Amino acid sequence: EVQLVESGGGLVQAGGSLRLSCAASGFTFDDYAIGWFRQAPGKGREEVSCISGSTGRTFYVDSVKGRFTISGNNGLNTVYLQMNNLKPEDTAGYYCNASGGRLSEDGWYDYTYWGQGLQVTVSS
Repeated sequence: EVQLVESGGGLVQAGGSLRLSCAASGFTFDDYAIGWFRQAPGKGREEVSCISGSTGRTFYVDSVKGRFTISGNNGLNTVYLQMNNLKPEDTAGYYCNASGGRLSEDGWYDYTYWGQGLQVTVSS
């Protein structure tokens, strides 16, 4: 059973820091990435950052570049999102996502899994 368990959200003042963690287990991909999405009230879900399991390459949405850092250990069994210099506009529900694919006898199949989400609130 695939599990993505998030922790580390909470309330922080503007300029402060939080570190989100996502513990991933139960999946086997031939290629995959783990990342974080966020969704603020009344807005769509936005991809914030992700890291490739095969290359270690990372992606950041423009609004968090220079402030957020994604990293992983143990073959991305745990992925962290260090968030510094937080702003009120970072307030949102944050969701861990694991996306990947696996080659089977029938062809390539894509999979995506989501964590339960956690709240990050940045006060001004």
